[in-house]
Parts: sequence; C-alpha cells; structure tokens
Amino acid sequence: MVALITGGGRGIGRAVALRLAKRGWDVAIAARSAEEVAATAKEAGGRTLAITADVASPEQVRSMVRRTETELGPIELLVNNAGVVGPMLPFWETDPAEWWRCQEVNVRGPMLCCREAVPAMMERRRGRIVNLSSGAGARAIPNMSSYALSKAALMRFSEQLAMELTPYGIAVFPIRPGVVRTRMVEEARKSIPIIQTFLDDGKDVPPEATADLVEYIAAGKADALSGCLLSVQEDWDAMVRRAEEIRGEQMYVLRVKEFPS
Repeated sequence: MVALITGGGRGIGRAVALRLAKRGWDVAIAARSAEEVAATAKEAGGRTLAITADVASPEQVRSMVRRTETELGPIELLVNNAGVVGPMLPFWETDPAEWWRCQEVNVRGPMLCCREAVPAMMERRRGRIVNLSSGAGARAIPNMSSYALSKAALMRFSEQLAMELTPYGIAVFPIRPGVVRTRMVEEARKSIPIIQTFLDDGKDVPPEATADLVEYIAAGKADALSGCLLSVQEDWDAMVRRAEEIRGEQMYVLRVKEFPS
C-alpha cells in the first residue's frame, strides 16, 4: 500500500506520514523543504521516499507523482495537506499577488495532485483521496478572505470529485483537522482573534487526531460518506451508521439553506 502526502515535512502532514508508516504503508513525503521531508522520512523508517516539490508547480507535481509510482508503486492514498494561510488583513489591504498565491497552493495544488494521481486510480478502480480543509471553509472569518475562500473551494472540489469518481470505486474526503498548533496557526493567532480564543480556551487538538482520521479513511471505514466533510471531533462510526440519512439530508456538504416551500 502506497500513500503520497504533501506538506509532509512538519505538523499535520508529518503526523500522518509517521502514522501510516507505522501501520505498514509505503509513504512518499513531499514538501518544499528538503531538510524537513528528509527528517520525517528518516524518522518514519520503512519504505519511505522524501520528495522536494511545490504543489503549485504542474511540472513538480507531475514529477512527484511519477517518482512515487516508479519507486514505491501505485498510489492507493493521496493526502493533499500542503497549504498556506495567505494574507491576514482586510481584503482591500491585501497584496493581490499574495492573496492569489494562497489559491495557487491551497486549491490549484490539490487539483494538480488529483489530476496526476486519479487516472491510475481509475484504471485500477480503487483509491482514496483526502483533502485538508478547515472550519474556515464553512464560515466567513474577518481578515482571512483568501484562506477561507480556498478552503471552501477545496470542500466543493472534494464533493464534485467524489461524485464523478464514485463509479470508479474512488472515495474522496475533505477533512477538518480543528485548530492544531502548527507553524501556520502560530502565525495566524497574532492577527485572528478567534484562533487565539480557541487556543486560550484549550480547544486546540494535536496533529495525531488528524492522523487518526486519515487512518480511519485509509482503512475504508468511511467510504459510505465519500464527499462529506469529516472532522476530527466527530463520532465517525456513528456517522457511517447514519450515512443514508446524512446523504438524504445533505449534511456535511456545502449547501444554501432555503425557506421551506
């Protein structure tokens, strides 16, 4: 079993890589920092591959996927974790290039990774994709317009992809890791009061909680909920038991709530 994890050099990606390696997966760990991915790969042990790549670059993504397939084998699990927080200012004060760079990494990156990995999954008629979204994708947060928009787009992309890939036996999940004390959160807490409040109230969660969820998904236990947003703080077994109801009520997806007719 082969997993490819982007943004795997530190934080959530690192925790996921270490967990999967411990469970016997062959893991390709990708990030822009060669030093960080090498350190994670060394700690993971087993059959691991450290790849330096920028997910916003089509050429580097193509090379990353091909190298993973050549050196480790067919990708069974793709975890799109790489992301940036973007400018943390009122929209009109942001630099357009910096604002758009957030979309390049957080939306175009997963799109490019899926575009390269999905065809082989379709041929084998199996595979799973996990896209790291955020609670910010489901609500507006002051001074985080670029990040919130990117995560909402990633949720919709996941839902769209899940629908189109269901006939090929491929499941897709946007997931919500909660507030994790990553480098990104440490940066954002200075400008975004709600994040600081979460931390002050002790509502942050460890990166291993996301590893738990990814492991659950990788085992195929959540396939009935493909396309739905899963959170580290939910009871996943209970959700799976109520999958038919969740789908019928269109829960855990992006929808406009209308007045009853």
